[in-house]
Amino acid sequence: MMNFVELGILVVSAILLGVITLWKRKSPAILREIPALARLGRMLGLSVEDGTRLHVSLGYGNLLDFRGGSALAGLAMLRHIAERTSVSDAPPVASSGDPVIGMLSQDTLQAGYKAAGAADLYSHSTGRVTGLSPFGYAAGTMHIPQNENVSANVMIGHFGPEVALITDAAERENAVLVGASDNLAGQSVLFANTQDALIGEELFAAGAYLGAGASHTASLTLQDVFRWLVILALLVGVVMKLSGLI
Repeated sequence: MMNFVELGILVVSAILLGVITLWKRKSPAILREIPALARLGRMLGLSVEDGTRLHVSLGYGNLLDFRGGSALAGLAMLRHIAERTSVSDAPPVASSGDPVIGMLSQDTLQAGYKAAGAADLYSHSTGRVTGLSPFGYAAGTMHIPQNENVSANVMIGHFGPEVALITDAAERENAVLVGASDNLAGQSVLFANTQDALIGEELFAAGAYLGAGASHTASLTLQDVFRWLVILALLVGVVMKLSGLI
């Protein structure tokens, strides 16, 4: 069960996120350049112009454990991609390896279509569960870049070494690859096989860089705040240890 410290951190985080979000709405953020997200932003426009499809791979994470954060980050990106490319002749498609994430991907795609004023163009078949095991998911996902005219494959979620099968299939079709994983083995494969890989917390920055809203930009600022608090706590601990106070 959640203890009082964890509850306190969640409450403080929620308050800070709300305050920073209001501040960011009045003051635009200045973000450092991340090549992978800059490339993805260009691909959104190009895919609409040339009638090709974007494929968003959400991995096989579970929202009820530690893997849920990366899945939510992928869904946030999917929402923005759906809104930007829903009017394309080949709308985006999402694949996942978890039934819950699969249903959420369908809802996310539908919300993107509605926001773009193209709700009648939405099809449930664009949100798919391609397998329920790591390699089953990879095997079921491989055919999408091979057979559906995919120009860019975006992999944001929980992946292991089996993600190499997906990247290999996309590379054979000359698709642009952008990827990030919360799993070290999967991240290693993506770093070696994608043109631009997202490293570490860059996984959670996609929404802010793609203009998904002030709350996403505020979350980056909140991450920096807590990062500095952790560094300060470590330094205080070192000083107290050296002083013999602890």
